[in-house]
Amino acid sequence: MTDSTFPVGTFSFSNGLETAAQIHLVKDADTLEQYTRSVARQAAYSDGVAALIAYRATKSGDYDAIIEIDRGIMLFKMNDEARLMLHRMGKKLAELGVRLFADTNGKDNFFNRWLKAINAGISPGSYPVAQGIAFAMAGISEENLFASHQYGVINMVLSAALRCVRVSHYDTQEILYRISEDVPKMYEQARVMTFRDMNSFVPEMDILASMHEKGNMRMFMN
Repeated sequence: MTDSTFPVGTFSFSNGLETAAQIHLVKDADTLEQYTRSVARQAAYSDGVAALIAYRATKSGDYDAIIEIDRGIMLFKMNDEARLMLHRMGKKLAELGVRLFADTNGKDNFFNRWLKAINAGISPGSYPVAQGIAFAMAGISEENLFASHQYGVINMVLSAALRCVRVSHYDTQEILYRISEDVPKMYEQARVMTFRDMNSFVPEMDILASMHEKGNMRMFMN
């Protein structure tokens, strides 16, 4: 559910990499790994925490907590493109979730109710919240949710890199392997964090996103 071929639109985004490559901040395998590590850390302690909160809220049947964390993670984002990415992918996963879990003994109410709230403008519909709901309803552990979330974020950047940075498939797979080794440690920290503990201080990425909004070269949405 977090592979780039899953039809929620992850292939349309680069998580700021396109601009980083355009200004030569990321230009080879070494700088790509540094950039991807920063994206992974930022995601782990913000979106990853939101996904875990949504997962637990779904497990406990706390629908109000779903709305609260969905609004919260959107307010947490500093730039418009990050919010656009989370909304488009989140709503698409919610639409898929209604279909995927339609026969789950009536437990599809979370996706049904949440999608109605998204369409009504009550809830923004963020991707990590959608992931948390989906994995809880699928009966997958929260450890695997977090690992899958991080894989999706890392792979989004590395897949985009193959189209705009001078790297090979060998380079990107080696980077994926090395960064993935840090995921269990990140989970141990993220799993005890609350919304107030979330942090995402990588200001250069927000600057890159603001540059991309007015950029002339655009293969990706952000």
